[in-house]
Amino acid sequence: MQKKTVLIISPYPKNTAASQRFRYEQYLDLLNERFKIKQVSFYNYNLFNKLYKKKNISFYVGFFIAFFRTPLNLFILLPQSSIVFIHREVLPLGPPILEFVISQIFKKKVIYDFDDAIWLRDSFQKENFFSKLKYRSKSKYLIKWSQKVSVGNDFLANFSKQFNPNVIVNPTTIDQSYHSPKNRNRNRNIPVIGWTGTHSTLPYLHLIESVLCKIEKENLAHFVVIANQKPELKLKQFEFINWNQKDEIEQLRTIDIGIMPLHDDDWSKGKCGFKLLQYMSLGIPAVASPVGVNSKIVKHEYNGFLAQSQEEWYLFLKELIKNEDLRKKFGKNGIETISKYYSKNSNKSNFLSIFSF
Repeated sequence: MQKKTVLIISPYPKNTAASQRFRYEQYLDLLNERFKIKQVSFYNYNLFNKLYKKKNISFYVGFFIAFFRTPLNLFILLPQSSIVFIHREVLPLGPPILEFVISQIFKKKVIYDFDDAIWLRDSFQKENFFSKLKYRSKSKYLIKWSQKVSVGNDFLANFSKQFNPNVIVNPTTIDQSYHSPKNRNRNRNIPVIGWTGTHSTLPYLHLIESVLCKIEKENLAHFVVIANQKPELKLKQFEFINWNQKDEIEQLRTIDIGIMPLHDDDWSKGKCGFKLLQYMSLGIPAVASPVGVNSKIVKHEYNGFLAQSQEEWYLFLKELIKNEDLRKKFGKNGIETISKYYSKNSNKSNFLSIFSF
């Protein structure tokens, strides 16, 4: 029997963006057993490498070309595709014209997947000319036009069910053969508090900056930031590690305590707790804001702490700093939580069910 073809459409090229890597790319081996897979991304590798750097004319020329290249690639591959899996969007700007063509003209079975409250503006994003062209309301149309909607948490699911009853909570997951807790790297006399993320989420660190300054002043712990951009913090001394995919696990293994502060707003409620999943998969206890899915991933006083106030952030971090046995206990329980609920292995049947028609 000939395999059906699944066309995967995503913003970024393969193996570059965390949302793609941990939502569907790590399952491609399983999909390849059942389907013939074709992939189209708006950004190619060359354009993606320029995306978060200072823009020059070559970037804008490449961006303009991609607006014509992407539809051309789609129209070549669509006739031979039975299922179309769209991650987030087809084009980064403008209304959902291509999505309309795919679902309403070509009548393809569409699976729409997303892991952020993408119908809203980022809490820290400043409105500019290009952000106004993003046409955030298009997500509502994509949800409505799809046969199935795959989302990262219950908050996103509740929003989606207003427009489509066929919504599946497909959590972002961890491949535990990759995120392994073995051989943790400890080379300091005091514990290391760490945070990992991208430049877009760095502002969340300011929510607990005074707490981190107090811990630094008392010489309780060392602070590490793993990101693609160095933050501006009032700390006198902290270590910045420039994130790279090749060493990402080794970089994370330098951390003894992971943190995930968030604003209590709808944008933050759309987040899928990926930082927490990374920490916990490596046996690193976490302290997090009790916002959105964080309160589901972190079971307070079992695999981490949920801190609401500045005082709680300080007390819970200090308790983990002083108590190595508690760190080990939370770390062990965290690995168990990932294995049961947020691992590739535990979620693979749920993920594959999305492609059943």
